[in-house]
Amino acid sequence: MNLHVSDRFRDAGLLVLRVGIGLSFVGYGAPKLLGGPPVWEDLGQAMKYLGIRFAPAVWGFLAAVSEFFGGMALVAGWLVRPAAFFLVCTMCVATVQHIGRGDGYSGGAFHSIEMGVVCLSLLLVGAGRYSLDEWLPRRRRRGTGVPRESRQ
Repeated sequence: MNLHVSDRFRDAGLLVLRVGIGLSFVGYGAPKLLGGPPVWEDLGQAMKYLGIRFAPAVWGFLAAVSEFFGGMALVAGWLVRPAAFFLVCTMCVATVQHIGRGDGYSGGAFHSIEMGVVCLSLLLVGAGRYSLDEWLPRRRRRGTGVPRESRQ
């Protein structure tokens, strides 16, 4: 197999992966984020499986923010590595919760493991060429993102 041919589509593949997974996270995170404190508190109860029993509403809010805004970041290709990091953390907690509740792998843990692995891959590889992460620094280097007063 000619690897040079498949390398041509690497960035397009990352774009499709980011947008698909990102939209999925937006879909998971939106109802959690919009659900308010009762939903956040219920979601934050997952932290008890890690021995953390204080402020469940705060933890739940952070998980909802991570999923919704992390998904938006993946779709846009902006701050992909930090977003992927927080999504990996969220998926680790979800996995521990599913296993701790006795759901088993097919009862939910496997899905959070899969999503965590995809996010870990994006954390390692980055956003690819078709992303704001790639486009914005180039634009600044060319001088279009630098204020006129600071150009020399």
